[in-house]
Amino acid sequence: ALISLSFGGAVGLMFLMLGCALPQYNQYWPLFVLFFYILSPIPHCIARRLVDDTDATSNACKELAVFLTTGIVVSAFGLPIVFARAELIYWGACALVLTGNTVIFATILGFFLVFGSNDDFSWQQW
Repeated sequence: ALISLSFGGAVGLMFLMLGCALPQYNQYWPLFVLFFYILSPIPHCIARRLVDDTDATSNACKELAVFLTTGIVVSAFGLPIVFARAELIYWGACALVLTGNTVIFATILGFFLVFGSNDDFSWQQW
């Protein structure tokens, strides 16, 4: 599982770099999406540390974390589109960055699905 997640991350970053570095595009504005990649798991990690998972009822802290994560992910998809509409980047570069976003966020989701469900997993290992 870890090898496939690593491969997914590498493929996603390859699409992002292709959208920036290909000679016909040659604009590095889409690299600002990297901030969203870093920020997206933070609300979920904070909520997991603060929330006790013993009760099955809805929790406001977890719902706020999902809301913030959704906002970050939507912003990561919106930023390249805004750049393309403002003619800072080409639409082909925008398509490559959006493809990279899809792969990277699927990889982040896969990480939390694979490693987040175990009770014996602790963040102290990292």
